[in-house]
Amino acid sequence: MALARGQSGTSIKESARVSRSSLPPAVTVLGLAGWLPQALCIWAVLDKGPYQWTAKAAGCFYAALILSFLGGLWWMAGLMGNVRKSGLYVVSVLPSLAAWAALLPWSEGWHWPGPSLVALGLLLLASPLVDYKLSGDVTLPQGWLRLRVWMASGLGVLTLTLAAVG
Repeated sequence: MALARGQSGTSIKESARVSRSSLPPAVTVLGLAGWLPQALCIWAVLDKGPYQWTAKAAGCFYAALILSFLGGLWWMAGLMGNVRKSGLYVVSVLPSLAAWAALLPWSEGWHWPGPSLVALGLLLLASPLVDYKLSGDVTLPQGWLRLRVWMASGLGVLTLTLAAVG
């Protein structure tokens, strides 16, 4: 099957892989602002006030929520990019399952979120690898991979820090 050619002579598929537009400033600012909840949780733990346990719990839930959100982004990017391979969709549901597993011990009344925070922090740090693999199959905006590394690195390190403090 021949691909349609645009006026420049490139195929639609070729031109779809490269996005010429950069990210809107709000995406960058709000994306990086995603570090703030975790930083506030660390501050509350270091303050040694009455909210130390609550801050660790909130940080654990926040990390789990963001990890699950990433899976939804990958799923939708695959759908929007018409990805037919099942591997992406399998990988896309893993963050929600990992987040659920990280929160499951709390249903048993465990009081120490440290191991869950470590697992979530490591998964957040590794998450841009999926975005990088995804970039071979779908169009990602210019600057997205760099921003994802910054967002994931910051939140992952802050989550690991929250596990270690207190």
